[in-house]
Amino acid sequence: MLNNKQITEIEEWAQLKLSECDAGHDWWHIKRVQNNARLIHQQEGGDWNIILLAVILHDLADTKFFDEIEALMLIEDKLNDYQITESSIQHILAIIQNISFSKQWNNNPFHSLELEIVQDADRLDAIGAIGVARAFSYGGHKKRDFYNPAIAPQQFDDTEEYRKSNSPTINHFYEKLLLLKDKMNTSTGKTLADDRHQFMELYLKQFFKEWGEDL
Repeated sequence: MLNNKQITEIEEWAQLKLSECDAGHDWWHIKRVQNNARLIHQQEGGDWNIILLAVILHDLADTKFFDEIEALMLIEDKLNDYQITESSIQHILAIIQNISFSKQWNNNPFHSLELEIVQDADRLDAIGAIGVARAFSYGGHKKRDFYNPAIAPQQFDDTEEYRKSNSPTINHFYEKLLLLKDKMNTSTGKTLADDRHQFMELYLKQFFKEWGEDL
């Protein structure tokens, strides 16, 4: 679809857009997701060109940092500069629109193998040791407590309720991160998620041991 020079140009454009995001959503996040996606693609197949562009661009429409509608328009304009087919552009945009955990409550029938792969790759970066680091990075960015025993984890009923939550970071493990293992789409994603999930369980056990019951 695109040559290496064109991919590099799109990467540089995306990297500039992400420069003000927290460390958990920066350009290194994109590169880690790309590595995850490649591993999954090698086992599951799919159109690598669609997968790669969706990975590079997926966080430019993240509602935690950007206006989604405006971002999608900018992405579409950028891809049109490279004369990518309309069907491919719409596929990439659909992946970006549906990748987020917060979209699980939306009744959207869109589905593709490429979405499954990009979503799994992104979710893998949200769990395990990297996931722990990202959770506390974003919690610090939002000035949230590590943990508050008086605030129990929530169960959300819709996207808006999830997005408005300001729970302590430890609650986020129970509200999202520990749920991701069972939400993986591909067999490869499920296998890769298992080890990372176990690490988070061990981390939480140690966290509460160190926190102490008398606080």
